[in-house]
Amino acid sequence: MILEQILNGIMLGMVYALIAVGYSLVFGILRLLNMAHGAIYAFGAHMALLIVSMNFGLPAAFVFAILTTGILSVAMDRIILAPLRAKNAPNITALISVMGVSYIIQNMLMIVFDSTKKTFPKLFDFGNVEIFGVTLTSTQISMFLIALAFLALLTFIVNFTKVGLAMRASRENPKAANMMGIDVRKIVTFTFFISGMCAAVAGVLVSGYYQMVYSTMGTEAGLKGFSAAVLGGIGMLHGSVIGGVIIGIAESLAVTFLGGSFRSATAYIVLFIVLLIRPSGLFGKDNVEKV
Repeated sequence: MILEQILNGIMLGMVYALIAVGYSLVFGILRLLNMAHGAIYAFGAHMALLIVSMNFGLPAAFVFAILTTGILSVAMDRIILAPLRAKNAPNITALISVMGVSYIIQNMLMIVFDSTKKTFPKLFDFGNVEIFGVTLTSTQISMFLIALAFLALLTFIVNFTKVGLAMRASRENPKAANMMGIDVRKIVTFTFFISGMCAAVAGVLVSGYYQMVYSTMGTEAGLKGFSAAVLGGIGMLHGSVIGGVIIGIAESLAVTFLGGSFRSATAYIVLFIVLLIRPSGLFGKDNVEKV
């Protein structure tokens, strides 16, 4: 039973990792906690639902959700955050602004799609798979493989491409990056688009797993993703992945041994314990600028 719950936790933890990576990408460059990320995640799920309801299928829903959510994330930066950066506004101003955006997105989803829970088709249902004597559903396997592929693609982009090099340079020293000919403004735009893509993919995967979509679904998922990012060391992509998996496993074990009422609290309990021992997170740098 323990092995089964660990595998279940890994499957779910990969989705938390995707959400956490979205937080870490933005924080890594701007030192900003994008607290609208959960609402953007819910927006991506609803965009996929819109395409699915028009009978275009899940692949088309994935593509549409990724594009529209990436555009929304970029628009938030261009309309709200870029003007604040131009005025050298303190990070607390930007933080309050993105929290306001989060409520605006959530309420717009309620207005357009209503606040009820809506059915979403199961993700790639092709039977069950047995691994180490544990039976996993095809939905879990699909969710894990898609999340893994997307995380691998992000890792490749960040570590082995010119854009990734520019992102890392902008993270270390934006002024020096500008002097070296890197257009930091475009890098920030690209980062927000990738962050939105992460939220969209996670939103579609979770919607297909639980087979439901609702306007406030981003509140809890966003907080768990944020916890995973902080746990691994916010700003560190590999830390976000490991943090997500740890929280997924802890949550799955807690449900088994303590009951479903402990599901939501598990992520925060694990986070508190780790931060008491290592305040910067598992892989975080102790000299990260505080906001």
